Amino acid sequence: MMKRIVILGAGESGTGSAVLAKKQGFEVFVSDFGEIKEKYKQLLDSHQIPWEEKQHTESLILNADEVIKSPGIPDKAPIVKALSDKGISVISEIEFAGRYTDAKMICITGSNGKTTTAILTYHILKAAGVNVGLAGNVGESLAMQVAEKNFEYYVVELSSFQLDGMKEFKADIAVLLNITPDHLDRYDYEFQNYINSKLRIIQNQTGKDAFIFWEDDPVIQKELKKRNVQSILYPFSLQRKEKTKAFIENNQLVISTLKNTFIMPQTKLSLQGIHNTYNSMAAGLAASIVNVKKESIRQSLQDFHGVEHRLEYVATVRNVKYINDSKATNVNSTWYALQSMHTPVVLILGGTDKGNDYSEIEELVKEKVSALILLGADNSKLHRFFDGKVEKIVDVQSMEACVKEAYELAKPGETVLLSPCCASFDLFESYEDRGNQFKHFVRNL
Repeated sequence: MMKRIVILGAGESGTGSAVLAKKQGFEVFVSDFGEIKEKYKQLLDSHQIPWEEKQHTESLILNADEVIKSPGIPDKAPIVKALSDKGISVISEIEFAGRYTDAKMICITGSNGKTTTAILTYHILKAAGVNVGLAGNVGESLAMQVAEKNFEYYVVELSSFQLDGMKEFKADIAVLLNITPDHLDRYDYEFQNYINSKLRIIQNQTGKDAFIFWEDDPVIQKELKKRNVQSILYPFSLQRKEKTKAFIENNQLVISTLKNTFIMPQTKLSLQGIHNTYNSMAAGLAASIVNVKKESIRQSLQDFHGVEHRLEYVATVRNVKYINDSKATNVNSTWYALQSMHTPVVLILGGTDKGNDYSEIEELVKEKVSALILLGADNSKLHRFFDGKVEKIVDVQSMEACVKEAYELAKPGETVLLSPCCASFDLFESYEDRGNQFKHFVRNL
């Protein structure tokens, strides 16, 4: 009997999994509770893969030998519960794709900075001539690339949801940037559940594998004391300690691995700000472990252009700077953004709250923010926290109104910062959609 694979969710990862499963000779069926985008329908049809949308037909799903679940579908969803009651194995696209490739995996996670670090690591490796693909939360799905390409390395950005569905998959190089509370709505509001999820990045690692992590993160420190980590450790920090492998000394970035030591002036890094220095350290360490020459790493760290929707400069209008940080979907991201501002700020917050604690940014808001614009379907929680702490607070329901208010409120020399702290799904399709709308209306001022 041909093994039956059912895929829940027909986005980038689901359709990629379907194509790979079909290529491996499985009977494949794709089911999406929402609407499937036209381009994905065409892709499934061109591979003769049956699909359904706007429903989950149990009789077509509960007969699966194995199910690949999109990271966006929570374990609490009725169909996932029904699968678990029947004892049917539910895995992630990354777990499935990993079975069919011998490529080395450089896997990056963290509450903040993972996209920048993943794209930067990919940039360094690609510029050095390494045969490398970029996958996970960014770029084309890993499954699709395993089905159609032949890379020797992959840089894979992993969210906690993707890590949750991984069992046998192993990172050859694991990168853990930081752990701060995020997505607690998906982890029963238990921070430890989310922490455990992030630390799955090092599960299955052996003494031949590498683990790169931020040495000063109190949560990571505490967890490492509890666990018996097999891999070779590559901690990074602003200060050099006994075992630190990347650090700053005399304004120089130093990266020191078993294979080489390399130094460059901190001012030459294309990405400025403390959090970006960490991202550069992590990417530089990963590249060193893969034996990229230090001249090549140095060049790439100097000429990298950054990531769209992450502290992205949009325009200056009437001596007011507009910055798009739509990717800041948690409080800690916004903390980093505010910390890097050197002028008074008109701050745009709001969206779908994931159990946020805004006290983390309270001091920075009091110190730097001249006005708050709340852009969300429901801003009541933000009002409860910030009322009385900022002189001017305005509510808006659309990006057009938001940019118009920002234009009225911001004084010359100030910065308008879209760094929402929240997910975007109340008023926008995605954080990209939110950021693109912001850029569109700013450029039309």
